[in-house]
Amino acid sequence: MDTFPDLGALSDQELKDLIQELTDDEREVSYQRRLLHGKIDILRAELVNRLRTKREEGEPIITGADVRQLTEILGGRGESPPGGAEQVDEAAADERLLADGGLAHEGDADERGFDPDRATEE
Repeated sequence: MDTFPDLGALSDQELKDLIQELTDDEREVSYQRRLLHGKIDILRAELVNRLRTKREEGEPIITGADVRQLTEILGGRGESPPGGAEQVDEAAADERLLADGGLAHEGDADERGFDPDRATEE
């Protein structure tokens, strides 16, 4: 359904059916969103583990190229990364996770990074 129907032209049953249809659609979208959040959490955990390993092995986590790019962005000379400011926030969040010594969400995450508050988030 692309356009909103003329509500006055719908019977009570048609309204109920439309409510049920949209509720089902919303439930499916919410489910897909939760799946995506789970995949993102798994990928972030892998990235944090890789960064932790690099740090423990003495490899630089941030390179000179990273610093130059950030300097250009902050100076207004560079392009913002794909995803805009939100992407920068996500990268900063990943770096904070590493700096904190592991996965830590804004809730009570366990040692695997599982956050029960985010698991039930709608």
